[in-house]
Amino acid sequence: MQFLVYILVYPFLWFVSILPFRVLYFFSDIVYGIVYYIIGYRKKTVRENLTLALPHLSKQERLVIEKKSYHHMCDMFLEMIKTMTISEKEIDKRYVITNLEVYKELEKKQKSIALMCAHYASYEWAVSLNRHINYKGYGIYKKINNIYFDKLVHHIRSKFKAFLITTKNTIPVIAGNYRNKTLSLYGFASDQSPKITSVFHWHTFMGIEVPVHTGAEMLSKKYDMNVIFLRTKKVKRGYYEASFEVLSENPKSVPNYEITNQFLKLVEQQIYEAPEYYLWTHKRWKHRR
Repeated sequence: MQFLVYILVYPFLWFVSILPFRVLYFFSDIVYGIVYYIIGYRKKTVRENLTLALPHLSKQERLVIEKKSYHHMCDMFLEMIKTMTISEKEIDKRYVITNLEVYKELEKKQKSIALMCAHYASYEWAVSLNRHINYKGYGIYKKINNIYFDKLVHHIRSKFKAFLITTKNTIPVIAGNYRNKTLSLYGFASDQSPKITSVFHWHTFMGIEVPVHTGAEMLSKKYDMNVIFLRTKKVKRGYYEASFEVLSENPKSVPNYEITNQFLKLVEQQIYEAPEYYLWTHKRWKHRR
């Protein structure tokens, strides 16, 4: 059954990937109308999240952000599909790294690097970073139940030399590379809600005390990795700018959870600047004090 679904859907995905961007975004407008007005995908969750995180705004202001966020989410989903056939020249034009030298300086330290980022703007196109680095780059993701679509996601995200590892395999891979002295970059999207059974730390995020992921910080301490933050800004439709900010070059010397707290502070800054580019459909505040 999984294979049947895959062979029925794949031709459509491939067709979408070869569309010119102008046509792709016209199609995205149609998808937005279906997802938002007809299906109402997770609309209740989005409204609850916006009310919790942005209580200082009026209901009308939050509604504007809500609609824009759905529009952006549809764009980003189709941009991910577009990655199947996009050229290196095109991705370099649309996802620009403004201060690559900051990252390059960390590579000179001859230590692996933990990259922390949020589900904000274009986290999917962040895989193109691997074209510009010397280290082996790993993206950590949650495995898809359909094995064929899981392989497709691997194919899409590995187009620019990115290697995917599941959350389950993250520690074994990092530990193995550490033993073998294989210098690597590990991408952690650490802004979502962890399982309540594996919580080590609570912190205020968008004014609400919630459990937070601490894996990136703890693994950086254990395996002596530099820690860097990836900030992504949406310039206009289909165009993004990424920049790096060093969080720590000696995480072992930093008090526990301070790196995680700083990361969350930077994510907050992004959201307050342009909340419509955050992924509000996730139940980020389902556990709160």
